[in-house]
Amino acid sequence: MPRSLWSTLARRSTLQGRLVRLHLLVLCGLTALLVVIQTAQLYSAARERLGERALTASRLVARLPLVVQGAAAGTPNAALNNQVNVLRDEAGADFIVVGNRAGLRLAHPLPERLGQPMEGGDNAEPFAGREVVSVARGSLGLSVRGKVPVWRGGVPGSEVVGVVSTGYLMPQVWYLVGHALVSLLPWFVLALALGTVGAVWAARRLRTEILNLEPEQIAALAQQQRAVLAALREGVLAADGRGQVTLTSERAAVLLGGQVAPAPLAALWPELAQVTAGRPTERAQNLELTLRGQPVLVNLEPLEGGGFVAGFRDRAEALALAEELTHARGFVDVLRAQTHEYQNRLHVLSGLLQLGRGEEALRVLNAEIHADAQFRQLLRDVQVPRLVALLAGKRERAQELGIDFAVAEGSALSAVWERHADTLVSAVGNFTENAFEALGGQPGQVTVLIGEDPDGMQLEVEDSGPGVAPALTGTLYAQGVSSKGEGRGYGLHGVMTRVAALGGAVRHTRRGGHTVFQLSLPFPAGRLRGPA
Repeated sequence: MPRSLWSTLARRSTLQGRLVRLHLLVLCGLTALLVVIQTAQLYSAARERLGERALTASRLVARLPLVVQGAAAGTPNAALNNQVNVLRDEAGADFIVVGNRAGLRLAHPLPERLGQPMEGGDNAEPFAGREVVSVARGSLGLSVRGKVPVWRGGVPGSEVVGVVSTGYLMPQVWYLVGHALVSLLPWFVLALALGTVGAVWAARRLRTEILNLEPEQIAALAQQQRAVLAALREGVLAADGRGQVTLTSERAAVLLGGQVAPAPLAALWPELAQVTAGRPTERAQNLELTLRGQPVLVNLEPLEGGGFVAGFRDRAEALALAEELTHARGFVDVLRAQTHEYQNRLHVLSGLLQLGRGEEALRVLNAEIHADAQFRQLLRDVQVPRLVALLAGKRERAQELGIDFAVAEGSALSAVWERHADTLVSAVGNFTENAFEALGGQPGQVTVLIGEDPDGMQLEVEDSGPGVAPALTGTLYAQGVSSKGEGRGYGLHGVMTRVAALGGAVRHTRRGGHTVFQLSLPFPAGRLRGPA
């Protein structure tokens, strides 16, 4: 069969078929090995058995008076030969040979070989007065022989005058071995049948346990799993019911300080081991734990049969992502507000023009241009473009809500703060949006002040709202704390976290009946301080 065709058939073969064939191959190999071992044992036993029979026959023949006398005479004797051959037939031996002291045949199954030397080279022992069983090749072929000395006068221990050799040719040995193997054949067949049934059962059981997947499918799933784990930005680890970590992703290994599975969970992450120990693991989302001194957010997913999979990520990264989403939503609101306001203005202008009031339409347009120019003039010294864009958008948002939004005169910020633009945009966006919500849809005023001095920069957002509820004063910047309902309370916490990471501070106070949120940041590292 061509190699390519064989490879194709091997690939198409199911796991069950391959396991059954492999099992049968191993079983057949073991059976063949057992047959060889059994044959060797049976051969040894048959040879030993025939050797004993040959030795017994030789003893009986060596004691016959005619044999003792013939061996002492040392010459061939027809009567002796006839009697020995009769005994050979009765014993079922292939030959009984009687030799004299010189090793010449006195009795032999073939009369023409009488008087010729005995062959095999194994007469030394019997001529020395010892009985022996040997395997040697004589004139009739390879045989098992039992040799006994013939003593003068039939008296053991006297002079050795001859030798009696009774032998069974090797075909008789193999005949006995074959007969024994045939009797064992049904047991070998039964063993193969039971092995086949067991192989089929084991293959089906294994296939069920691996969800009826083929090895190629399992390999593909394992490769996909590695790729998915490598692509995840969060760490993933899996632990069994005994608290042993069995899998860690590359990101998890980095967060765990280079430690990878397999290892006890208590050694890799003691706090997680303590949280999940002593009770079945339950599904959990955004569980706040500490890993190697760093706060992380953990998601737990229990596994059937015990154990769990934990996905975890640095809390700072998660907060940064949440802030980016907040910024995106804020910019969307700003764009919507601008669109709404410009549509209103265009409708006003269109209406005035349709009514033929061109001069009034011109006054409205000039007023809008003048107001925009004044607002841009207030922001001329703020050299952080993203912050300027946010403030312009918040002005449109405030106009939509009926709120008086202003930037304090003298507000200024140098371009060096561009590197912290994300933090500033996040802070101003949260402060102003909270100020708008604090007014509760009622007319009011929100003012933004931005400045810098030799110590760094300061930012204030002041509103005429009722202020922070006394119950929230001590925990206002904690995660999830808000008076606006569930799912809120993450903005100020995120701002506080980012500002604190830069060495700054966030505060709030009441001043003149207004609420003021203040932010201060030191100059960025590497920037020389100088006069404002």
